[in-house]
Amino acid sequence: MNLLFKLLPEQATEYARQVDELYLFILAVSVFFTALFVFLMVYFTVKYRHKAGSTEKVEPPHEHYTPEMIGGGLLLALLMVMFFWGAKLYFKAQRPPADAMEILVTGKQWMWKIQHPSGKKEINTLHLPVGRAIKLNMTSEDVIHNFFIPAFRVKNDTVPGRYTQLWFKPDKIGTYHLFCTEYCGTEHSRMGGYVKVMSEEEYENWTSGGAGADETPVEAGARHFAELGCIACHGAISGALGPNLAGVYGKEVNFSDGSSLVRDDDYIRESILNPQAKLVAGYAPIMPTFQGQVSEEQLGHLIAYIKSLE
Repeated sequence: MNLLFKLLPEQATEYARQVDELYLFILAVSVFFTALFVFLMVYFTVKYRHKAGSTEKVEPPHEHYTPEMIGGGLLLALLMVMFFWGAKLYFKAQRPPADAMEILVTGKQWMWKIQHPSGKKEINTLHLPVGRAIKLNMTSEDVIHNFFIPAFRVKNDTVPGRYTQLWFKPDKIGTYHLFCTEYCGTEHSRMGGYVKVMSEEEYENWTSGGAGADETPVEAGARHFAELGCIACHGAISGALGPNLAGVYGKEVNFSDGSSLVRDDDYIRESILNPQAKLVAGYAPIMPTFQGQVSEEQLGHLIAYIKSLE
């Protein structure tokens, strides 16, 4: 069994082990039925081959379909096991826990720019504490990239103009490979790096010292919010020209055309860059666009700040 698992990437999360269990189950089923069909094909080819000079008559097909129905039912049940097992893992991968630590990731030809909640920044290396749920909030500055950590069995595209997420909970200290698996240009093959999982104490020491320390995303977002003059319209004062942003994240908003949606990262991003796309009911379309005035990194900071308001 150990030899078999050496054929697979190292497992550094519980999710990785669950994915491998499903993969090996499907592989075993595929090998079993392939061997069975090959055996039956050879067996019946030999048994029912035409013999020279034989006058034996071929019996007509039987009219009883019970064996076929039972076999088909068993195969259907087996396929449903695979389907629901895979669906369970898929939905688990799409639902990060509420207490997950959020890390900002921005793909750019040809590097990964990463910022931790403490403000610590790094490129092409992702430091993580062991045993803590991590959520990566990801986007791209140029083209589509793909963030892939084989040892965690997780991957997702980073798409310009929107946010995508990955979450995982590393449970094994070590250093693991990180790749971009979406062809993104001439230096695509070099767009990789490492994930370093360390103890909680080592992670806290790493984030609090050394080069790369900076404002936290929330602090940087608050500064951008003030510098761009957002507070003038979105302050918590009576008669403000724009809606109060305190406590709005994750809640439903109604628009002037009668539609509504839940405020998420993509909605906030669109409201900053294209504020006329969705007008909040009761407010005039007077907000200017900030397209070209803020970078992807600054957008991430502004969103982090708005999410922190209560």
